[in-house]
Amino acid sequence: MRVNLASVMVDDEVKALRFYTEVLGFKEKTNVPLGEHRWITVVSPESPDGTELLLEPDEHPAAKPFKKALVDDGIPVTSFAVDDVRAEHERLRGLGVRFTQEPTDMGPVTTAVFDDTCGNLIQIAQHS
Repeated sequence: MRVNLASVMVDDEVKALRFYTEVLGFKEKTNVPLGEHRWITVVSPESPDGTELLLEPDEHPAAKPFKKALVDDGIPVTSFAVDDVRAEHERLRGLGVRFTQEPTDMGPVTTAVFDDTCGNLIQIAQHS
């Protein structure tokens, strides 16, 4: 058994696709109509056949309150692995990304947290 798909609930699919591809650097894998929305997935360019991230509309009544509670408490909805948190932090800041947690050493891991502009906090992590 392996993970093949994970979801991030977003408030706007078009804005999310732009942010996750043009800013974060993921590659669009799937983009097909699905009712009033689309089935949009992105993948790491380093692993195009790896785990897909579904940019899922936050239409369910529980989604927005859940997302708001996480953001209010400063809790990231997910974590992405990077080779160098400090370098990625600088790259993303240069692109206008707003961080809620600067790079922080936490023993065997260094993390930073940013706002994905779609209602979520996302952590980037570098394992030593």
